Amino acid sequence: MFTAVATDAADQSGWEKTVQAAKKEGQVTVYISGYEAVLPAFQKAYPDIKLMGITGRGSQLGQRLMSERRAEKYLADVYSGGSTTIFTLYQTKALDPLKPALILPEVVDQSKWWRGEHRYLDPEGNYIFAYTGNVGSAGIHYNTKLVNPKEFKSYWDLVQPKWKGKIVARDMREPGPGSGLTRFLWHNPEIGPDFIRRLYTEMDLTLGRDYRQTTDWLARGKFAICLFCGDVSNAKKQGLPVDSVGPHTLKEGDALSVTFGTMGLVNRAPHPNAARVFINWLLSREGQIALQKAINTPEDELESLREDIPKDVIRQESRRRKDGKYLITDRVDWMDLRPIYDFINKSLADAGRK
Repeated sequence: MFTAVATDAADQSGWEKTVQAAKKEGQVTVYISGYEAVLPAFQKAYPDIKLMGITGRGSQLGQRLMSERRAEKYLADVYSGGSTTIFTLYQTKALDPLKPALILPEVVDQSKWWRGEHRYLDPEGNYIFAYTGNVGSAGIHYNTKLVNPKEFKSYWDLVQPKWKGKIVARDMREPGPGSGLTRFLWHNPEIGPDFIRRLYTEMDLTLGRDYRQTTDWLARGKFAICLFCGDVSNAKKQGLPVDSVGPHTLKEGDALSVTFGTMGLVNRAPHPNAARVFINWLLSREGQIALQKAINTPEDELESLREDIPKDVIRQESRRRKDGKYLITDRVDWMDLRPIYDFINKSLADAGRK
């Protein structure tokens, strides 16, 4: 008991020293994409540390940060955003290990996090911290006049002969949303390449590259099913006969995406103590509650991987379930989609198509 109390006291003392050192540095510079709405909450919590928030699309921030470093300008302390850019920073060795920067006992305590552990997306489990885990869409949308959704209990139901020629799909080889779901289908041992081969060789798919057009085709009944389509929720709100297969429906489970919820400690940070304060605050109970409140809307839902905070801002059907079957798709060794695209190209060629 004495040892535990002494350790807690030491941790608290270390945290207080870090905060005081951060106040002397006077500033923290955070490059952040997607979740910048949380920044005012940090500034309110730590008014003595001037927060410089550099915001924008992840690709833009990544290019800016790397250009600065090539010019010997080390301005960034922390990067937070989607997985693609932070993987680039990891691969170019622009990150320091983040794990040693975790100081607050409530942050270090892994029992507070989903399934009792911290989630790192890099192989070493030390650099890229994932702090959100959002249940993804099944990617299956349908015309309510032509499809009974109860028919779908598995992804394999899509390759039944009755749906041949009745499916339109967004061409996943083109840049756009859905890469996480593509990785889910490819790497899920219950689905995998055999499903993708059958989908592209047997089902006479129509491939589209225009989001609005594919959704319009679905609404007009030209196709019964649309895979990976966009704007279906908006079309439904307009009263069109479309809907989507929800999460927790198919037996193969669901993709769990970090969306913009990854964070890394940039090396050669000009304000190392302030960087640690920001990281610990954002991963604290206070920070994650503030994040969920700042970001969540009916159209854009986010769920923290912390389990000891209220989730009332998230619709019940969108929340992770304790017994849910999930596959985190934002892994560094899964980011290269070229093998999947090559497989799709071969499958289309085998079917006499491009």
